[in-house]
Amino acid sequence: MDLLDWHRGELSSRRLSVLVEHLPRDSALTRELHGDVAEWGVTDYLLAHVVDLLQDANWMFATVNRDEDSESLDTPKPIPRPGQAEPVEEDTSSDSATTLPAHQDLRTFLA
Repeated sequence: MDLLDWHRGELSSRRLSVLVEHLPRDSALTRELHGDVAEWGVTDYLLAHVVDLLQDANWMFATVNRDEDSESLDTPKPIPRPGQAEPVEEDTSSDSATTLPAHQDLRTFLA
């Protein structure tokens, strides 16, 4: 199939839109529109979630069964997923007042 078929009138606009809507997840157009998110399927997200839960369970087990005099263990970091911003670590040492969210953030949250 050639895209020029649409220009020549041999391919209807409806048929072209159906073909574009049902492109596979690994197509160049889908990757261009959605970025890395297009490469991850439901199975990948579920597997990453399972790994995160196992890390948490192992951390809890090791924390409960550690010697009381030893240093506490760092909490495990979740597997980064595409499309999610990296978590920003909060500075808990400062006693500054909490800042209010920007208007754009409130509009996005309430939308």
